[in-house]
Amino acid sequence: MNNELKSTKESALFVMDGVKGGHDGMNVSSKKKFRKKNQEELDLVKLANELRSGSRNSLAKAITLIESSNNQHKELAQALLQELLPYTGKSIRIGITGVPGAGKSSFIEAFGMMLCNMGKRVAVLAIDPSSSLSGGSILGDKTRMEELSRDQRAFVRPSPSAGTLGGVHKKTRETMLLCEAAGYDVILIETVGVGQSETYVRGMVDFFLLLVLTGAGDELQGMKKGIMELADGIVVHKCDGDNVRNAKRTVREYKQILHFLQPATPGWMSKALPVSSLEKVGLDEVWKMICDFEQTIKASNYWEQRRNGQTRDWYHSMITDFLIDSFFNNPEKKTQVKVIESAILQGELTVTQGVNKLFRE
Repeated sequence: MNNELKSTKESALFVMDGVKGGHDGMNVSSKKKFRKKNQEELDLVKLANELRSGSRNSLAKAITLIESSNNQHKELAQALLQELLPYTGKSIRIGITGVPGAGKSSFIEAFGMMLCNMGKRVAVLAIDPSSSLSGGSILGDKTRMEELSRDQRAFVRPSPSAGTLGGVHKKTRETMLLCEAAGYDVILIETVGVGQSETYVRGMVDFFLLLVLTGAGDELQGMKKGIMELADGIVVHKCDGDNVRNAKRTVREYKQILHFLQPATPGWMSKALPVSSLEKVGLDEVWKMICDFEQTIKASNYWEQRRNGQTRDWYHSMITDFLIDSFFNNPEKKTQVKVIESAILQGELTVTQGVNKLFRE
């Protein structure tokens, strides 16, 4: 049990002892609150211990707690994270993105199974697209990764993107920490797809992998140069059957392109590889590339710098999110926003004047 939980419990016990008559000196409401608080602390410690012992059910419960929007659950989730924080940071975090149809799920299943067979424990955080209208999501990655989901050495968790910037659930970072505390060696984060906010994904992983199909020229028509510059490695996927020759030609084209781009990571030259998840060809080369990357970047001391920078950016983005939420959840501000919005639409104020007025008031 960590110091924070200990101090909370000890303070509660001290209050009890200080009340004349012990338990009898407390009113019924106080007794119930104390028992509930004490039980929550015990449950959190039990959950943390079970999670660290490798229980997939406990990990799933912890993630559900992290993703809850209930205020009480939020407090419990942060206490749980604080308990587990010393056991995080030992995995390699890999972000995987690509255009729709590139075969991200099939690649992740084949790649994940290979790693499991090598003795690794693999966690997959698959981000499902949410409807912008209903907020609902398909959450179908477990059905697309049936073999990997059944493997006891793997953990597959689909989460809705819920409209979050970069196609990543806003709790993905904290979920990743839970998986690390549970002893997973490799964390794979599958994103919704290529978009202008992929820098958000890049900002939480060690290695960023881009999946593409044959025909580099055609692919680049629908792909921003900025996304290419984020990739530490490129997989030309579906290199099988009649497509082998085209895939290998595409790999050569991407290698030429990468030669002229700014490296995604200082000290590392991004690579392109042909892979067939169907025939299980090239997967070991992808893992070797990632291991070479880790060894190279750790030797230059950039590994820790990047992770520290990512944590710093996370902290600042959380401040921004908190300020926005606090502003729009304030009943007075909500009313002011609507009144000033009406004035702007009627031409009584410019947008800039409206914003200035809102914050002056």
